[in-house]
Amino acid sequence: MKNILAISPVDGRYYKQVEELSDFFSEYALIRYRVYVEIEYFISLCEIPLPQLSGVQSGSIWALRNIYKEFSVEDAEEIKQIESVTNHDVKAVEYFIKKRFETLGLSQYREFVHFGLTSQDINNTAVPLSMADVLEKTYKPQLESLIGKLKALAEDWKEIPMLARTHGQPASPTRLGKEINVFVVRLEEQLQLLKSLPITAKFGGATGNMNAHHVAYPEIDWNSFANDFISKRLGLKRSYPTTQIEHYDYFAALFDNLKRINTILIDLSRDIWLYISIEYFRQRIKEGEVGSSAMPHKVNPIDFENAEGNLGIANAIYEHLASKLPVSRLQRDLTDSTVLRNIGVPVAHSLISFKSLQKGLSKLILNESALERDLNANWAVVAEAIQTILRRENYPNPYETLKNLTRTNKPVNQELISEFIDTLNVSEDVKKELRSITPSTYTGI
Repeated sequence: MKNILAISPVDGRYYKQVEELSDFFSEYALIRYRVYVEIEYFISLCEIPLPQLSGVQSGSIWALRNIYKEFSVEDAEEIKQIESVTNHDVKAVEYFIKKRFETLGLSQYREFVHFGLTSQDINNTAVPLSMADVLEKTYKPQLESLIGKLKALAEDWKEIPMLARTHGQPASPTRLGKEINVFVVRLEEQLQLLKSLPITAKFGGATGNMNAHHVAYPEIDWNSFANDFISKRLGLKRSYPTTQIEHYDYFAALFDNLKRINTILIDLSRDIWLYISIEYFRQRIKEGEVGSSAMPHKVNPIDFENAEGNLGIANAIYEHLASKLPVSRLQRDLTDSTVLRNIGVPVAHSLISFKSLQKGLSKLILNESALERDLNANWAVVAEAIQTILRRENYPNPYETLKNLTRTNKPVNQELISEFIDTLNVSEDVKKELRSITPSTYTGI
């Protein structure tokens, strides 16, 4: 499909930025993950071993695994053609694999494909597998790269004094590097939490009790089998007990975690946008780019605006995923199915934002003269320092004295502060200490 005809910008305007997600979240990818689960489940039945599967040879196991290892778009289209008849996506996968069994000379074992399972045993393992893979292979590396960029900037700017603003008003000075490092630490803590969250799967038959398995082979410990299959074979955590579907509580925790990461990045995007607006940063100009169709001088902070917008879209979907998925009527309804098909969308918008932020941060040029200008224009911010030292010296009413001095419509400059210090009834050593305080040096630790 031509990208210009796509309805979603993820598959249109932004597709080149997130096309690697097709390997995890496309219809093709979902079908491939289903085939993978079905094949590995059959192989696990052979390894119990079930008596009826004792004739399956190691060479056949190798050939079976090639079904998913060499899975093609044409294979997926064949399954979609079967689905057009069955009107059931997982059953179509089962029939596709059974046809491959015939090709491989394994027809006598074909009824052990999808043996004892319901479609959700496949969906609720295939989808978590795709999520686990995208987190490890794409999402975490890109987030870590973004954190690395912020760390480098925090180090570069660690000695740069900057006027802080609380409630939008001049406040006790800080250091630019420290303010960037605030975001580094917040993101790192959420990343660690993300790494600690298990990715869970449901595997238990029609209503979660392994009914069909138990009635066919009551002597086998099917719960132990299911636990081993999910954890050792697939690398996930089995949810147990369940209804017909995964209860999605850990998925909800995951989406809430991803939403918090995005919220931190929205905070970062807005802060950098504001720093650009007050000229603390300029932006590298790319030849040929246009900032406004009418105003030739414009160099807009579009990367941070793009990031903020995409992060907001992602969070709206994460919010719905987290609140909807854990809720299902009685033993199940089908509302989770269509919702699950959209989990790649917020991931895509998040990754678009990561790349926009990387691009925007790389274009920043520090404008130290603007930072110095604001510090020198706001000598009132040293009032906190002066009144604190006066408190130490047991000076009477220091806060009130500095309040009267600085809450005025007159300019509070270095000269005014110096004249005030001269009038204080304190030792010359204390006055010398007070005179050494400037907006550029009063930056804490």
